[in-house]
Amino acid sequence: MRHVASGTLSGETAQSSGMRRLAAVSGATTGSSRLWMGQTHVAPATRSSDHHHGASETAIYVVSGTPSFVFLEDGRERRIDAGPGDYVFVPPYVPHREENRDPSREAVVVIARSTQEAIVVNLPDLRQH
Repeated sequence: MRHVASGTLSGETAQSSGMRRLAAVSGATTGSSRLWMGQTHVAPATRSSDHHHGASETAIYVVSGTPSFVFLEDGRERRIDAGPGDYVFVPPYVPHREENRDPSREAVVVIARSTQEAIVVNLPDLRQH
């Protein structure tokens, strides 16, 4: 068993502009071989770059703030607006971005992925795979 204290999360993980990812459970931090878990912070009035997470399934739990998750459905942008206590599932290879439209409060979420490292493929827009 391994304990990862909140003050020891690692920023040495894949990043996208407009957000900050911190690894808690990963191959590098705990020796995990099939799971990645950590936090994502999106600053007030900020949006991430468009990206996907390769073959990894992603589960998101909203800790604080009101993040939105934007993706394409039938060629049109769709938005999931979430709040504290909500969960969001992102299937593999789905291009998306996180947005925080709140002008004064950071959005913080906990992320769990089905791969031991945080796969992040940054994209020029949501239509690119």
